Amino acid sequence: MIDFDLHVHSIYSKDSLSTIDRIIQRAELVGLSGIAICDHDTTQGAIAAMTRAKELKSAIQIIPGIEVSTTRGHMLVLGVTEDLPPKQTPQQTIKAAQKLDGVTIAAHPFKRITKNLGYVGDLNIDAIETLNSRCRFWCSNKKAKKMAEELGKPQVGGSDSHVPEMVGRAYTRVTSVKSGGILEAIREGDTIPEGRSTPTRVILRQAYRGARQKFR
Repeated sequence: MIDFDLHVHSIYSKDSLSTIDRIIQRAELVGLSGIAICDHDTTQGAIAAMTRAKELKSAIQIIPGIEVSTTRGHMLVLGVTEDLPPKQTPQQTIKAAQKLDGVTIAAHPFKRITKNLGYVGDLNIDAIETLNSRCRFWCSNKKAKKMAEELGKPQVGGSDSHVPEMVGRAYTRVTSVKSGGILEAIREGDTIPEGRSTPTRVILRQAYRGARQKFR
């Protein structure tokens, strides 16, 4: 079994403080096998991370990804190095991702405050994030888990980290990797979400710094 944090933000997201180097260093420190860089509406961070991991000769596997802002809420797309246009319907985003052979995941579907997809029974999405470390109200994760079970969808976990110290706080344990690799393992449901919530003080500190960064 190997562990992947499938939801990590870098400084290529306006609200993140995590440099690529510090993300990779933290992933190594906590014993992850890999991470998915999923910045908001851009794959630039993922591309930069793949290049940097090679330069550092790191054993950390970088899965390129993006967190797309659809008209209904946020969606993770893994395995892509091409930007997907924001502000499209969820189904349009899924179709665009399928053309690139990307894996689509409902990100924190019931997280409060953030705009989310909610119930996804009407979407042919690949998986559901049922353990998001930044969900301050754990009932949001429980609701996502219940939905995934009812729909028979694979479940994944991710830290949704915006500061390097939280990389790996939540992650996905991949129980079996076949010839199709990690993405195929997600599609097949060979995954178990694991981890803990991000401390409220960390979320508030990150929000404050992120706001200052946006203002600047």
